Amino acid sequence: MNDNNNWYEIKDINELDSPALVVYPQRVKDNINTAVSMVDDVLRLRPHIKTSKCRETIQLMLAAGIQKFKCATIAEAETLGMCKAPDVLLAYQPNGPKLQRFVNVIKKYSATKYSCLADNIHAAQEMAAAFELNELKVPVYIDLNVGMNRTGIAPGNEVIELYKFCNDLAGIEPIGLHAYDGHIRDVDFEIRTQRCNEAFSAVAVLGKDLTVRGFTKPIIIMGGSPTFSVHCNRKEIECSPGTFVYWDKGYSDLCPEQHFLPAALVISRVISLPSSSRICTDLGHKSIAAENEITRRVYFLNAPALQAISQSEEHLVLEAGAGNDYKTGDVLYGLPIHICPTIALYERAITIENGKISGEWKTIARDRKIEV
Repeated sequence: MNDNNNWYEIKDINELDSPALVVYPQRVKDNINTAVSMVDDVLRLRPHIKTSKCRETIQLMLAAGIQKFKCATIAEAETLGMCKAPDVLLAYQPNGPKLQRFVNVIKKYSATKYSCLADNIHAAQEMAAAFELNELKVPVYIDLNVGMNRTGIAPGNEVIELYKFCNDLAGIEPIGLHAYDGHIRDVDFEIRTQRCNEAFSAVAVLGKDLTVRGFTKPIIIMGGSPTFSVHCNRKEIECSPGTFVYWDKGYSDLCPEQHFLPAALVISRVISLPSSSRICTDLGHKSIAAENEITRRVYFLNAPALQAISQSEEHLVLEAGAGNDYKTGDVLYGLPIHICPTIALYERAITIENGKISGEWKTIARDRKIEV
């Protein structure tokens, strides 16, 4: 971890029910400043807001000079529009009802320049028709598959053909390439760097090919949090880290070269003592991301030796060892292993400033729908 003192302790903790999500705004500001300091130009940052899903962190990033953002849902796109973010990429290929909702967002929040992804001809045609019908011409980025193997197409001639096809449609305008290399998660930074460079090389070649063929030099948006340390040094691409605003135990372990601070925790209490060596807390599946195996869901800052044994919807049982002195009501400060899906479990984050409860940030984009 980045520090060993008790920065997380809440003086008026008895006023806070649990389980609860708490956020430390000063640390959020510090993390935003760290991200800005890692690039040569703040305009090369395009943070993903999937982590915080709230207006307050967006406003803090705007205040720090960040102008471009990325999101994955219509609610996130709308939240950014509500904050008057200048440039927003929906890193998704909208179709069906989602496409019409995206059109509605674009029309409602006209101060924001929206764009989206495309990775096949059929989707491009559907999007172009919907945008043209609404008298819109929306920028699109061709989504590339550089190893994540979930969306996108492999760099190569198929991308060139799709780029040409999109360029001839009235409702869309191809302006760049998008590649997410989230599969690159090597703890060894040299190996992570090498794999990142290999994935990027094909994208860079493709960008040059498009320029040679007469297209305006494409904007390249590349990477997420684990490879931000590498991509931040490429002076001609946009970087899309997201988790940095809050950070978590998983990325603290994976990316020690990135000096972000944990800025969001889950507060839990001991609610029962099922045996002489075990305690039960109120941190169930509904309160902490549970996609990892049970020992990799939460790390307790004030009780690092606790080991998770079992978990259900409202309970987390922990091994505390024989002779422990835990009692019901004891408070545990939990650092999530994976903060992003944890945030989505809470409708609000309680802000902690100067060691005390100061207010709350609504996790407004956790809902599938806000207004549009």
